[in-house]
Amino acid sequence: MNLFATKKVIAFDMDDTLAISKSIVDMHMRKLLCALMNHVDVVVISGGRMDQFQKQLLDDFDCPHIKKGRLAILPTSGSALWLYQNEEWKKIYSKDFLPSEKKVILDSIEKVLPSVSFQIPSETWGERVEDRGSQITLSMLGQQAPSEEKKKWDPSFMYRKEIKKLLLKKIPQFEIRIGGSTSIDITKKGIDKGYGLLKYAEYMNYRKEDIFFIGDRVIPGGNDYAVLEAGFETHNVENHEETRIFLTQLFTDFGDYSSMAT
Repeated sequence: MNLFATKKVIAFDMDDTLAISKSIVDMHMRKLLCALMNHVDVVVISGGRMDQFQKQLLDDFDCPHIKKGRLAILPTSGSALWLYQNEEWKKIYSKDFLPSEKKVILDSIEKVLPSVSFQIPSETWGERVEDRGSQITLSMLGQQAPSEEKKKWDPSFMYRKEIKKLLLKKIPQFEIRIGGSTSIDITKKGIDKGYGLLKYAEYMNYRKEDIFFIGDRVIPGGNDYAVLEAGFETHNVENHEETRIFLTQLFTDFGDYSSMAT
């Protein structure tokens, strides 16, 4: 597959696509991303805030293509867009909640959780509810839960589907999605990863056909599925190791051995 001949942008989910959830993107993957920017623009879109992207990816990411504007960040599930311009990261837009909207959402979460049919986890790692400005995220094990614990809690989405159903009855005016391993993300209506990539394409004057997306949840009910529904070409991976294999094979197929990370 020679994506370099047909695509101008390759977009990625972050957690479990470029790195283990909430973990730093390792040096090998960073080298692959930097090499990728020799050929295409790169976009990373995920549910975290910009400071989370900073910790996981941008800190100590020594790639000259970033300063050339070849990397874009779409935090909080595409409800914001950041680009590197004039030697710094600049926020292009952010669909933030009004204080009154935040109150409605937070009150609804507080009322819904005691009514679920399953036992709410008693142990948490960090805050369970996080205000991310343009997104409110409910992480049932807490924002800093270990990856091993997160994988065990709700692998079939059963618990979060119930929470989502109850929340939709109370706040149907908002977008409510099952997020990562333990989370539910709430944004303004119509905002998801598909929306974010469409806004990015519009701002950068790209067509949908120019963009290829890689994520670990491009399946019905998954938080990457909205990208497929928006009309973008996608590729589903199981984890960041599959992403590494896919990118390495991409360079091999293209014959660009000099760009491959070692």
